[in-house]
Amino acid sequence: MAKKKVKTVETSGKRKTAIARASVRKGKGRVRVNGSPIEIMEPEMARLKAMEPLVIADAMKKLAKVDIIVNVEGGGTMGQVDAIRTAIARGIVHWNGGKEGEDEDLRSEYLRFDRSLLVNDPRRKEPKHQMGRGARKKWQKSYR
Repeated sequence: MAKKKVKTVETSGKRKTAIARASVRKGKGRVRVNGSPIEIMEPEMARLKAMEPLVIADAMKKLAKVDIIVNVEGGGTMGQVDAIRTAIARGIVHWNGGKEGEDEDLRSEYLRFDRSLLVNDPRRKEPKHQMGRGARKKWQKSYR
């Protein structure tokens, strides 16, 4: 007897050195980040930012009963939060799209709200250069 294949959407999000991988599948509406519910994420500002894609999808009546499992690694706290929200938003857009690929209404709403919900932030740290303590700062010299 063949096993029935469960529909799963795998997405990812990046910010600086943080990488988040989200997996969306049919379920009870739970969202977990690194094994713990998103509702207990601290600090509160980070939790509110990470839940933005869920709030927008819920307002548009596009949030189905799905479980979203996010694994995030690297970077700092807010970099991880930005990666999480990108991964969640991409996952919801692909899940609601069905066979044609993406849900255009939800995608346009996300882009109208904040482009970084669907597009990774390309900015990276500038490397340190010689003759200085950082990327731009240089040792001062005096000729007098």
